[in-house]
Amino acid sequence: MPSSLAQLTMDSLADGVVIADDSGLVEFVNQMGCSLLGVSRDEVVGRKLRDVLRLQDQDGATWLDVNCPYDGLRTRTGVPEQSWTLPSGLEVLVTARILRAEKLGPVTGVALSLRSGRGRARLDRERSDLVATVAHELRSPLTGVKGFVQALLNRWDKLNDDQKKLMLATVNADADRLSRLITELLDVARIDTGRLSLYPRPSKVTVLVDRIVDSVAAGTAREIETDFADDLPEISADPDKFTQVVTNLVENGIRHGDGLVVVTARRLPPDHEYDGVLLTVDDEGEGIPVEIRQRVFTKFWKHGVRGGSGLGMYIVNGLMRAHGGTVEIGDSPSGGARVMLSWPAEDRRPE
Repeated sequence: MPSSLAQLTMDSLADGVVIADDSGLVEFVNQMGCSLLGVSRDEVVGRKLRDVLRLQDQDGATWLDVNCPYDGLRTRTGVPEQSWTLPSGLEVLVTARILRAEKLGPVTGVALSLRSGRGRARLDRERSDLVATVAHELRSPLTGVKGFVQALLNRWDKLNDDQKKLMLATVNADADRLSRLITELLDVARIDTGRLSLYPRPSKVTVLVDRIVDSVAAGTAREIETDFADDLPEISADPDKFTQVVTNLVENGIRHGDGLVVVTARRLPPDHEYDGVLLTVDDEGEGIPVEIRQRVFTKFWKHGVRGGSGLGMYIVNGLMRAHGGTVEIGDSPSGGARVMLSWPAEDRRPE
């Protein structure tokens, strides 16, 4: 029997634990195990594992009959996670460790871990939603590419040069859109798994922002203004990631706003926790209500009806955190959205 401290420790686990001895008698069950199996500790300790573990598959076979943990090759060390069903209908994910006092020796016990399958069902739904969203985002530009290429193939001799050029330009734009979406998806995966590579170095905000504004302005008729203070310090930033962040915000201002987009850079106030630059992007759109501003940073979140993949702000937030900075949302003077980036002057990347 485990000590009272060991019992308390095991009872604090989120997963159920059941341990049986070499003869298949239950020696220990923690609180979550009792809850999942619908029994009390006094009811199961000392009883046969077969009587306690009432788990069946769709064919009515039991966990013990299928996996036979006390039999088989002596090289077996465990049973991988499997989905089983309790008499109540609850799905339980079960994995087991086969215990041996010595390598290749006889089985001295079996330790089972049980957890509710509801979390996996929720994860499966989230994955399905992700696949559906990505498929939808990919379908639109692919449909355009296929349609124009098919038209060029079928009517090449009937189209003049201007028509061909227009169709090819559209295909090129849709291909760029696909490339950006794939890049965003890869960035999301790297952020989620902590595999994002950064190469920060001292950088001048004014130089980087001017390049971004010139690039974005070349593809729109909307006006973009900049307003820089004179006392800006250099910031610690990966220039490519900085460009990705600010380009995303300026393009969002153009997409969701109806007028001027203004990029402002000021030195962070003296009472801020670190020195650096406060970069703000203001638009003249409808703005973002206070109650949903935190949702902006979730994957595939969209506001309004003006397109976008819904990944941009999630990536902006991830890149800012990777640099040790922060991003906040407020109101612009016109009532539109204001996005505020606090870029550190020193390398503040998390350990």
